[in-house]
Amino acid sequence: MRDKILINAADMFLNYGFKSVTMDDIANKIGISKKTIYQHFDTKTKLVEATTLYMFEFISHGIDCICALNKSPIDEIYEIKKFTMEHLKDEKSSPQHQLQKYYPKIFEKLKTNQFCIMQDCVTNNLARGVAEGYYRKSIDIEFISRLYFNTMMCLKDPDLFPLNDFSMRTLMDNFLEYHIRGISTEKGIDKLNSIINTKQKH
Repeated sequence: MRDKILINAADMFLNYGFKSVTMDDIANKIGISKKTIYQHFDTKTKLVEATTLYMFEFISHGIDCICALNKSPIDEIYEIKKFTMEHLKDEKSSPQHQLQKYYPKIFEKLKTNQFCIMQDCVTNNLARGVAEGYYRKSIDIEFISRLYFNTMMCLKDPDLFPLNDFSMRTLMDNFLEYHIRGISTEKGIDKLNSIINTKQKH
């Protein structure tokens, strides 16, 4: 039952935001009493914390699986973007921003965890890209990996990029192209162009 509550709560929080969804809403969706939820989670804050951890572990595992496929570094970045977009539903609301505003301690903890995972993932991607000739040998991997993470966080800030003016899909596509063009060799640019051309045909 605990997992069932987490899965449904995660879905609702991502669709409607952490502030908007009540314990009643979650209970109604699952078809249980609110009391049953409180048996597993004392407060809504505890439920929000458990849900963000559950989603974080799910996404991290998915990213690990993509990295294990050993695709080209540029394909890997696009696969990870596709996977996270499918599961985080950033199109519909701004869950990250609501989490930051209403549950700042949980947000900071999540951000620290995300940074550790992303730093490893992006650093490995950059190092492999340089080794395989996709990215320029002269790039500063530590600098770019930190810039990458913090820019990703900024993209999800609706004050900077209002969802009415910028769809998350467009923001992510534009950012990835900007990032890859900035660090790539000619081989990397060719790979990027072939991915973009394939996407445009579908």
